Amino acid sequence: MAAAAPSTPLGPFMDSAVAWTTWVTLMGFVGLTALALLSAGPAAVRTAPSALPAVTSRLARAGVVLGLLAIPAVLTDLAHGASKSHGYDYTAAWNSLYDGSGSGLLSGLEVTLSLVGAALIAPLAVRSIAAGQARRWLLGTGLAAGSVALGTTKFPTKVPADWGRTGFETLMWMLHLLGGGVWLGGLAGLLLIAAPGVIPTAERRAFWSLAIRRFSVCAMSCVAGITLSGLFLYWEHVDGLNQLVTTMYGRVLGVKILIFGGLLLLGLFNQFWLHPRIEALRDEGDERPLTRLLLREFRLVLAVEVLLGVSLLFVAPFLHGSARNQAFQAQAAARSAQPVPAKKLPKLAAKQASTSTWAWGTAETIAVVALMAGGYRFSGQLARRRSTVTSLSPLPD
Repeated sequence: MAAAAPSTPLGPFMDSAVAWTTWVTLMGFVGLTALALLSAGPAAVRTAPSALPAVTSRLARAGVVLGLLAIPAVLTDLAHGASKSHGYDYTAAWNSLYDGSGSGLLSGLEVTLSLVGAALIAPLAVRSIAAGQARRWLLGTGLAAGSVALGTTKFPTKVPADWGRTGFETLMWMLHLLGGGVWLGGLAGLLLIAAPGVIPTAERRAFWSLAIRRFSVCAMSCVAGITLSGLFLYWEHVDGLNQLVTTMYGRVLGVKILIFGGLLLLGLFNQFWLHPRIEALRDEGDERPLTRLLLREFRLVLAVEVLLGVSLLFVAPFLHGSARNQAFQAQAAARSAQPVPAKKLPKLAAKQASTSTWAWGTAETIAVVALMAGGYRFSGQLARRRSTVTSLSPLPD
């Protein structure tokens, strides 16, 4: 409560709400398509072939809806930015697509590739096609189109003066966005196919055991990418923990970190308690414990994770500028005898990486990758131990 007042406002609520719809649609499309291609689809092929059409078509339909909704979401964001009266100028937004500028090219690609991605996976909404040979090809090309559409939001709009730094920043943003899309969109997709009747009862145990295990690989890889890219963005925009409470950027980032921490705690619960139990029940003859887990605990945890993920995406658009500049400008404004317009306040130069920065970054990368790999192996060991104990001890009535 004794901290200094924030140096900048949060910004208009509608601006963040419009940006939120763009993130949800683009990232959701990537996550649903990746889940169908990498986790749920292969699991159904191996363990529940009769459920493959239902699983693929359900995820494809949701993906088509999000891909199509991304188009008006992007145009609305452009229209709001193009309007001179803080309204929505859709004519100017439409004319800005492919207008010869770098930003126009990226905006045009964002809209075009969203439409292309939705069109590519649209045939999979038909169950007869969803089980055919074209499934993987359509999902793969659709995922590629959606990933590039998501990436255009952070691609540079001008030829960079420093290709190395700009390329590395773009790579970090891609890890952040694609990791979040595959993880959070995948959670929403799991919730969709966890509904009753999608997976036949006789094949449910084997399917969920393999599908969850495959998704765990994707999710833990995404968490690693988000963590590493988040550490880089923190280093780039924040100078010390003090700025997390003394600047508006830091406070918003603190809220985002708290929500991300809640998602991680639920992920730990899934990885080390719920998932091993589901895997241990794969060879059980009694269906009641598995039904209880899938229909109660599993869907409930997924729903809470999806809600936290949506909240995280809602908070992210409120991040403006950087904590470094906000703190620096607040000090400059305090030293000035007269009020200084925000546009004329000085800005700090971008941070420069030193040898120690690269050393710390390398150590962090090795530590995060080792932690994720070790956690995945340990959760598998827990499942095997539980399977051994369960096979020796009959379930109570």
